[in-house]
Amino acid sequence: MSTGLTRRRGAGGGSGTTSEEPSNGASRSSSAQNARDSAPETSYENSENGHKIAFDPRDISESAERSKQPKLTLMEEVILLGLKDKQGYLSFWNDNISYALRGCIVLELAFRGRVSMQKDASRRRFPLADRTIEVIDDTLTGEVLLDEALKMMKQSEKMSVSAWIDLMSGETWNLMKIGYQLKQVRERLCKGLVDKGILRTEKRNFLLFDMATHPVADGGAKDEIRRRVRNVLTQRTVVLPASQFLPENLEFRYIRTISMVCAAYAANVLENALSTLGHEARERAFTQTDELLAEYSQWPFGRKASSTGIGANLPQVISEVSTGKDKELQLEVVAACLSVFTRLDSLL
Repeated sequence: MSTGLTRRRGAGGGSGTTSEEPSNGASRSSSAQNARDSAPETSYENSENGHKIAFDPRDISESAERSKQPKLTLMEEVILLGLKDKQGYLSFWNDNISYALRGCIVLELAFRGRVSMQKDASRRRFPLADRTIEVIDDTLTGEVLLDEALKMMKQSEKMSVSAWIDLMSGETWNLMKIGYQLKQVRERLCKGLVDKGILRTEKRNFLLFDMATHPVADGGAKDEIRRRVRNVLTQRTVVLPASQFLPENLEFRYIRTISMVCAAYAANVLENALSTLGHEARERAFTQTDELLAEYSQWPFGRKASSTGIGANLPQVISEVSTGKDKELQLEVVAACLSVFTRLDSLL
């Protein structure tokens, strides 16, 4: 099955009563009860003037979730790297980004503690990408695409990392599973970035048709992502400053950033973050990316020092995080996703 990935480096939904009346009344009562049970839960709190204010507790939990997470998801960071700043659209020749974005969805769910590898000792007989994952927490994240994918995984049979990425990408011959495809992911991500104030929406004419484009409105977000990419790929000692895009108390700060870099590489948009570097520095950065993919697409994570001398402290800071027993199954999903990004290498 084709993964859709290539190794190019270029940038890229009123009658009388009858004897049956008591039974019908009971049925209506039961239906009403079921409707109440399935309806959104509503709570009330008293305001200062004594009036009751209604609210949905799920909104409160989603707000609490957002406050603990970075402003942008992995998918949003990758697509932001791929967008042309002024034109507001992706390269028409980039065939990789759609597949990579689905991989980022699984990565993000793992980082947020929603999915993990199924706890089964026999799983080690299979390659990472073919090991089964399961939902361990179905609490909504507040991010539409993540919640849509999470709901599918919860209601479906358990499948492997590679199977889920393929299905969400629409790469299946099984007509019974074509409904798992997540559609219009790029456009929905861009609209989400418009809502977050990072992009704006414009209409652009392309000779035969008009198309909505999304130029960058807040360049600070993209600049921060570029700096983080260059930090990981060019500095001997990697230090990631705290920001709203990578809070100081965020769990998995370093491995999350490494995953973003590898996903951008698989999506064929990494070069957009390295355009200010000289030729030799860019080549060293790509070499470092290859090494990161090789080291972190296996489990346990590799601890070999970089041959280029870049990121010498990464094995230490990553190992300190990945030693927690309750987190190992989550991080194993991360390694499996990165192994999917490298799967094409073995075919070349």
